[in-house]
Amino acid sequence: MDRKQFLQTLSALPLAGAAVQLADLGKLTGSLAATQIMPALFLGHGSPMNAIEENEFVANFRKIAKEIPKPVAILCVSAHWETRGTFVTAMKNPPTIHDFGGFPKALFDVQYNAPGSPALAQQTKELITSISIGLDDKWGLDHGAWSVIKHLYPNADVPIIQFSIDYTKPPQYHYDLGKQLAALRKKGILIIGSGNIVHNLGLMDWKNIHTDNFGFDWAVEANEKMKGFIKSGDHKQLINFKSQGKAFEKAIPSPEHYLPLLYTLALKGENENVSIFNDKAVAGSLTMTSVKIG
Repeated sequence: MDRKQFLQTLSALPLAGAAVQLADLGKLTGSLAATQIMPALFLGHGSPMNAIEENEFVANFRKIAKEIPKPVAILCVSAHWETRGTFVTAMKNPPTIHDFGGFPKALFDVQYNAPGSPALAQQTKELITSISIGLDDKWGLDHGAWSVIKHLYPNADVPIIQFSIDYTKPPQYHYDLGKQLAALRKKGILIIGSGNIVHNLGLMDWKNIHTDNFGFDWAVEANEKMKGFIKSGDHKQLINFKSQGKAFEKAIPSPEHYLPLLYTLALKGENENVSIFNDKAVAGSLTMTSVKIG
């Protein structure tokens, strides 16, 4: 079965494959293992308003989607699902979570009705051997996931599961956990980390919210150093971000928006290309810098 035939088969299944049993998912994705390794992405998601506004960032999300194969399913590590312990969403129909306040009604009206995949959740649980992964039936898709994925796949026709961030664990834990997800890339699964590598909402300059590529000196410094480490493959420095000085301290006042980057970088193969896009600052203290592996 070639990729086109596979996707046609998947699209004919109920809820775009959400009800596929684990054995069936294995049969379908097995045919891709020898021929297709999906890229991996880190997407700077920025404001929830990016879900409904038209700008260069969302245009580039759409562009990336056209450049990569359409995935069998998506596993998203979002900055907005922090838990004690590690979980994956395992429901057939994940709800759209509007986990924010103070935005226009139009944003709250958005429903991104992509199916889930209990089969992929179970497969992910079995793939991770270092810890016990919990299957969650309550969370759904938070805006770290749907606000960006809706631009990649506006028809909501790709099943999605979310992978939580255990806020009690150090950065090395998350990087090592990300490495264990690599086998999913060989099964047509697109792994997305969603956050922002520079993210300090407390220091945002709202007067310059619409000023193109406006970043404070420390934000620019941190962003440039991070990009250097990403391009050189020096992941150790990125894992040890707390030892990188004051610019990093301001850029990462709390780790939840940064940690999804480590999951994405952990997936990089030895000879894989790394490219950076959406590399601009917003309102002084946030960067939309995004990364594509493969």
